[in-house]
Amino acid sequence: MRDAPFVAATQPYRTELRAHCYRMLGAIDEAEDLVQETYLRAWRAWDSFQGRSSVRVWMHRIATNACLSALEGRPRRALPTGLGPPGDDPSQPVPEDHNVLWIHPLPDPADIATAKASLRLAMIASLQYLPPRQRAVLILRDVLGWQTSEVADALGMSTPATRSALQRARAKLAQVAPDEHDLIEPTEPEAQALLDGYIAAFEQADIHALERLLRADATLEGTQSRIWFAGKDACLQYIRRYLDRPGDWRMIPTRANGQPAAAAYWHGRPYAIVVLTVAREGITAMTLFLDTTLFPRFGLPATAPPRKAPGSPPRTTTVRPG
Repeated sequence: MRDAPFVAATQPYRTELRAHCYRMLGAIDEAEDLVQETYLRAWRAWDSFQGRSSVRVWMHRIATNACLSALEGRPRRALPTGLGPPGDDPSQPVPEDHNVLWIHPLPDPADIATAKASLRLAMIASLQYLPPRQRAVLILRDVLGWQTSEVADALGMSTPATRSALQRARAKLAQVAPDEHDLIEPTEPEAQALLDGYIAAFEQADIHALERLLRADATLEGTQSRIWFAGKDACLQYIRRYLDRPGDWRMIPTRANGQPAAAAYWHGRPYAIVVLTVAREGITAMTLFLDTTLFPRFGLPATAPPRKAPGSPPRTTTVRPG
């Protein structure tokens, strides 16, 4: 019976295959579907696996080609910051846009041994600018560290064509990827202090405490709308509209994409996953994912103990920070 040897040989790579598919697709639900597809394809081909490469390389080859098939003819996933300039009036309502294919956050990849920086939100968003095959070449070569000849073999390309695709991918990434050299890891004390301060500021409705946490160039964006804001003053002007009374918001700390994050509840009800980008000087970006179906994926409860009697969410269709 082949099932037991197959499981023993392939199961150790499930987590990194999930991260690999997520880099390619930018969405955790699709990544998990493609991992399942990868294992199905591998199981069907297990008897013909001849060991000319390692099982790990073989599985990544199958996963990459499954992702390329899934990406055919599909527009790129994005965050609001990749769709246009920042909004110029934080006092105005922010219209929702359900026609955009949004990037999703990835629950804490703490079990990924290497290349965590390639899972940060800004990098995932940057990768989506690349055509799928260039994206695959760059991830296999620069993230997973494959030899160019291995990449060429996996994708059915010539070695010169692979080198050319890698060169174009690197050039494009250099144009769109932000400079993240000053960011700090979520395990560092400064990052934990910023997350704790952010949570306390919202739970206590303290806009002045939040002001002390934000860097001057901080940004605020939320999926469901193309509108985003740049600069501390604009971010605070927008947030101030939704900080009413202490206890309206309840926060649970978590992690996403190797970054500090918080699950935001409005009167105990799931509202958004907020991913923070942090540097030693303060919070540089707040990215809100207003999709409550993400909460179970993060192992979060369906309700959070409110600090006062539950109420109804604000009656507005605007994207609100949490």
